Amino acid sequence: MDFPKDKRNDPESDDEAKVRLLYQTLLAAWNDKDARKMAALFSESGNVIGFDGSQMDGRKQIESVLGQIFADHPTPVYIAIVREVRFLAFGVAILRAVAGMVPRGQSDINPALNAIQSLAATEEQDRWRIALFQNTPAAFHGRPELSDQLTEELRRALRASQSGS
Repeated sequence: MDFPKDKRNDPESDDEAKVRLLYQTLLAAWNDKDARKMAALFSESGNVIGFDGSQMDGRKQIESVLGQIFADHPTPVYIAIVREVRFLAFGVAILRAVAGMVPRGQSDINPALNAIQSLAATEEQDRWRIALFQNTPAAFHGRPELSDQLTEELRRALRASQSGS
């Protein structure tokens, strides 16, 4: 009897790269202020928990709410560092990252907007989709040194992205 290949233990599997690309595409759609493209990355019943705790449920609501946000606000641009991609089961992955935001028209990260991000992804018909995206403020209450460390790390990533390396 043949069993399906366990992609979690397959060094040739490109699923980790696909999940990373899914996340990068999500941030690029945000940076481009493209609500339709962003929503299309989610499963039909996907969820978003925003930086302010607001929730969006389902592709249609995600597109609608993001469309309003993009129309009414000069949303900052993300710079992010992926910390981990972990497979919980066949076709289910968690991506953890840190992100900073550069306000439009500026060249530096606003530390007050630093975030910890989590993305749960599922493989649906050979395509990875976002089931849940959560964006939590990296406030580090009472630990300003952690905030400073994260900001400096994100600034290094921003400089590297600007220099093309």
